[in-house]
Amino acid sequence: MGCSRDRRGGDDRLREVRRILWGILVLNLAVAGAKLVYGLVTRSLAMTADGFHSLFDGTSNVIGLVGVSIAARPADRGHPYGHAKYETYASAAIGVLLTVAAWRVGAESIQRLLAGGGTPRVDAGSFGVMLATLAVNVAVTTWERRAGIRLKSDILIADASHTGSDILVSLGVIAGLAAVKAGYPIADPVLGLVVCAFIVRAALRVFRSVDETLSDRARLDPKTVEAVALEVPGVLGCHDVRTRGTASHVAVDLHVQVDPEVSIAAGHEIAETVERVLCERFDVVSDVIAHVEPLDDYQKAKSARWSEQA
Repeated sequence: MGCSRDRRGGDDRLREVRRILWGILVLNLAVAGAKLVYGLVTRSLAMTADGFHSLFDGTSNVIGLVGVSIAARPADRGHPYGHAKYETYASAAIGVLLTVAAWRVGAESIQRLLAGGGTPRVDAGSFGVMLATLAVNVAVTTWERRAGIRLKSDILIADASHTGSDILVSLGVIAGLAAVKAGYPIADPVLGLVVCAFIVRAALRVFRSVDETLSDRARLDPKTVEAVALEVPGVLGCHDVRTRGTASHVAVDLHVQVDPEVSIAAGHEIAETVERVLCERFDVVSDVIAHVEPLDDYQKAKSARWSEQA
């Protein structure tokens, strides 16, 4: 038994995720190119470093595309629950990239505070490039985060956090350039450390989301699942509800209790109805297995104990 959801919905979702990642990859490369070119022309270390940081966004997009492509593979003998967690592995890789970015920004800031460094050249073009690329990053982050929430995509949400860190870096660079222009060059490394803290925070959010999937944290409220199952005619009791998986591919197994006088065929039909109803009621559920049990005195006592513990 199981829930046989039409794969077309999942395929359409992954296709849209890939389309979004391709679009964001192009935009991130354009942003990185603008910062790097102008930074090298004006010999601005801050803008050049920010440009390299933006390249991390493009790298995360490539990782996301690879992860989503693997996640789109259908279930097989070696992966009976499908390959959806590969999207989560890609999210973990983005979390690592965020950590590396934080280390680079933090190390550079500390080095400048301790040993000093060259003052970046600041002109109107510097602010123009930074403000233009900042606007692009804000639009990309907003679009990607909303799409990630709508599609329940770990990779899009993680990548939006990564791009969001680039916004913080850019804001820090702009503030630092303004301070340097005003005669306070030390503001550049100080703001770099502040930005580093925000990047670390974004990485922790990504790792927390990854942990929820890989540690098989419950995805649905057992009481809610139980209530839906009890709505099915013929179901007299329900217990041992368990859920796991990614945010968009949740697997459910539960025990349903039926009249001990019904036939095996009738009990099987009731269980299949429970599986179908749960798939219809929760759009994130991709697999359900309902175990049929007779509602006798022993099961009544067991169900009562389970309810008290819950």
